[in-house]
Amino acid sequence: MSEYLSVDASGRASSSNVHKLSGQPTPPSSTSTLLLQQRETALRKPHNLKREPLVFFIMRLNLKAVLLLLTVAVMVITLGIYMRCAAFSFSPDFVRQLSRRQTYDTLASSAAGQDLQSSPLQDIECAINQEYSIHCKRDENANEVYVPFSFLRQYFDVSGAVTTGGSSGSEAPKFNWMHSNAKVNLPKGKYDPRGVFMYFENYNVEVRDRVKCISAAEGVPVSTQWEKRGYFYPTQIAQFALAHYSKNLTEQTPRIHILEDADSNQMDWNTPKTSNMTRIWHHKFNTSIVQFETTIGYESAISIQLNQTQDLVLSVDLLLVTNSSSLMVTVLNRDTKHSYNLHYLAAELLLSVQESNIYYGLGAGSLNKWRHITRDLHIDLQKGIVMGDKRSPLKVRRSDLEVLSIAFLGIGFYDNITLSTSDHLAHFYDAAEWFVHNQDMKTGGWTNPVRRSLNGFAELRPGWISAMGQGHAISVLARAYWHSGGDMRYLKAASLGLQPYRIYSRDGGVLAQFMEKYYWYEEYPTTPASYVLNGFIYSLLGLYDLNSTAPGKIAREAGKLFAQGMHSLKKMLLLYDTGSGTSYDLRHLSLGVAPNLARWDYHATHVNQLLLLATIDSDPLIAQTAERWKGYMFGKRAKHN
Repeated sequence: MSEYLSVDASGRASSSNVHKLSGQPTPPSSTSTLLLQQRETALRKPHNLKREPLVFFIMRLNLKAVLLLLTVAVMVITLGIYMRCAAFSFSPDFVRQLSRRQTYDTLASSAAGQDLQSSPLQDIECAINQEYSIHCKRDENANEVYVPFSFLRQYFDVSGAVTTGGSSGSEAPKFNWMHSNAKVNLPKGKYDPRGVFMYFENYNVEVRDRVKCISAAEGVPVSTQWEKRGYFYPTQIAQFALAHYSKNLTEQTPRIHILEDADSNQMDWNTPKTSNMTRIWHHKFNTSIVQFETTIGYESAISIQLNQTQDLVLSVDLLLVTNSSSLMVTVLNRDTKHSYNLHYLAAELLLSVQESNIYYGLGAGSLNKWRHITRDLHIDLQKGIVMGDKRSPLKVRRSDLEVLSIAFLGIGFYDNITLSTSDHLAHFYDAAEWFVHNQDMKTGGWTNPVRRSLNGFAELRPGWISAMGQGHAISVLARAYWHSGGDMRYLKAASLGLQPYRIYSRDGGVLAQFMEKYYWYEEYPTTPASYVLNGFIYSLLGLYDLNSTAPGKIAREAGKLFAQGMHSLKKMLLLYDTGSGTSYDLRHLSLGVAPNLARWDYHATHVNQLLLLATIDSDPLIAQTAERWKGYMFGKRAKHN
């Protein structure tokens, strides 16, 4: 038998007997017997042992386990606090503002011994008319709820913006709330039919996106409002004319730089050897003109080099003899350092673009005919750039442009070349001539060559006449008649333009009747009648203009139609009042549908028109209604019952 010493779980030593021979127990020795007795005694009476101090028990614990438990506890507590606060987040602007506020509070508290604290904002759900909800903020201490302005803008049709006060931006930012961003133009005196038309000196028709270009053949805008290919829209052409007429009366006298008149002002033209340029006397005009002849190719062009940076309106008297003849102007964009060539050709072409070359057609009928051409090079360049890159066209600033050269190609004659800051009267008379040459001699109307669809009404087919277009055109022609010293062509066209006022819309005119009693001149001759307010008032102004400038019988006819319309306006005006704005038309009465509320810009037009009418008609209804409607633009509303 061999004896082995083992260690039990408590660390105490013990012995074990192992027989070399199997199955035969061996009696224990005296020593081993004593050890076994001591062990049994210890196992039978563990509760009789004296308890060890607590500090020794803690020391036996594993230090790593304690640290692990403490770490987990800290993480749980931190996560719980974060979950309670993380649902709320501030915008960057608010955080910056809060930081400035806290800094101010700290300084103020230190100086005055006071502790200034901001009330925390809490999330709150705002139920809108029990239909849907939006996210808002609540200040529980102040009993306030803050609604996002992005929601208010859409819900109440208002606008607003944050602005920084002072030129240096040192003042605190301010939020400007605007119930309407449209502008009311107060009349400067009694309306003058020979003077500024309403507030049209502020109009820039040619820069509108829905104007494709200014036709080089006609000198008037080409619209894309209802047809992308472009067409002549009488209302737009008249606004173009009235705007330039008004600008001519309100702006400073333009600066005019005479380049060549073949007499006292002559330029040193660059004439290649293969080309020829001579100044000759024109017996019919009783003045000298320039004759030119070049071979094919730009290198043979007769040209002058310039560096004009502000005078961008080109005027020239031009006669082209062959189809290959043209006028070319090179313009530099000093911002991008890119140059463009503007070509004016004797071709039936509206506008075409090939890389840096922009082409305008003067019309096939322009050959062998003298034409006075007035072109705003900035507008011609901008429209060409848009045509070449409709997705992201470059917006060119007028101040960035420089005229580098003017050149002539082919065979022809030219005279009176000028560059000026503006030539408003030339644009005005281009439009007046268009009305003279494009009037329907049977109906007296200026027709619209496109379809027009108004929701709920029968579609207007090409050839319809607008009372607004008629009134605008008559306003143009009345001024042209007066300003030209009595050119009868303008008076005759204006007089013939009265005819559609007497013909019902269903018969091709613009006349409608409300409740079979009040006569109305329709901007859109729909079935049933739509009774558009702003177009009707514009049609009245045309009648008033002609009544005030035309002689005898024509004046009386225009005056009678004007008085008839004013009577209807006074009887029907309040039908457009909604108590907080105005209706664009009366379709809610014609079709039995919801009112067609006027946008704020149209509402402002209603106000401006009434303010102008109040200067020529003393009926208090007009002035009082204008003031009430103006109040709507500042948030005022009609009283409740």
